[in-house]
Amino acid sequence: MIRDQAVGPQSSREMHPSARGQPLRRLLERGGTQLLLALGAVVFALPFVWMVSTSLKADRQIFAFPPIWVPDPFIWGNFPAVFIYAPMHLYFFNTLLIALAHVFGAVFTCSLAAYGFARLRAPGRDLIFMVMVSQMMIPYIVMLVPLYLLFAELEWIDTFYPLTIPAMLGTPFYIFMLRQFFLTIPMELEEAAIIDGASRLRIWWTIVLPLAKPALATVAIFSFMFAWNDFTGPLIFLNSREKFTLSLGLQAFMFERRTMWGPLMAASTMMIMPILIVFFLAQKHFIQGIALTGIKA
Repeated sequence: MIRDQAVGPQSSREMHPSARGQPLRRLLERGGTQLLLALGAVVFALPFVWMVSTSLKADRQIFAFPPIWVPDPFIWGNFPAVFIYAPMHLYFFNTLLIALAHVFGAVFTCSLAAYGFARLRAPGRDLIFMVMVSQMMIPYIVMLVPLYLLFAELEWIDTFYPLTIPAMLGTPFYIFMLRQFFLTIPMELEEAAIIDGASRLRIWWTIVLPLAKPALATVAIFSFMFAWNDFTGPLIFLNSREKFTLSLGLQAFMFERRTMWGPLMAASTMMIMPILIVFFLAQKHFIQGIALTGIKA
């Protein structure tokens, strides 16, 4: 009998050989996923690497075949030349001003509207929210003509108002993201604050916003990136060169018969650096915001 009991577990293990292959299968699946992600990262990183490499090349090396990835020698003069062809410091200030206005609207105005949609009960609240969300389906390019006519009537053409005021009044996508995050915050915290006599505005400021730092960081990064890289808006609404943004200022390196590729790539490298700095500083909150937003519908 003892012998039969000893043989039993061994025979049961032999009956399920697939169980022994599960760790190997999981390892292969994980390795395949990581390999696919690594290949995707390389594909997306190649244009950035080429841009930085070209910013340090001489003209004869830029179009060499096969491509030269490591310049020899390094032409550091392309970076000072950026400020010779265009007042990039002025364009930087203009772009930063517009981007900060977008961030302000995303963090404060959109969060206040999102809190109202998430917590306040009013007739037609859900209908208004659905109408607002449906605006995300309208392409921005479709609204350019009516927006231009409206801003022309307001005498806002060739000013920063068309690029800042609408963003400061709220963006449907950011309101939607923040509302989804606010729905995950326990109601018990707000109910305790209401019992203590706190108003809805005070609850939004002292309880909701501190708990929503990951979502706020996410919408702040998105809004900053959109404003920093926006080309269509400044192209349509700005006319004076002293009011150009960085995206428009890059045209200063493209002439009728020649393009200054070295300074152009140097200016592009300088333009993308603030976005990378902002992302790395807020990377932790950004990842948390992406992971947590939308958990509760």
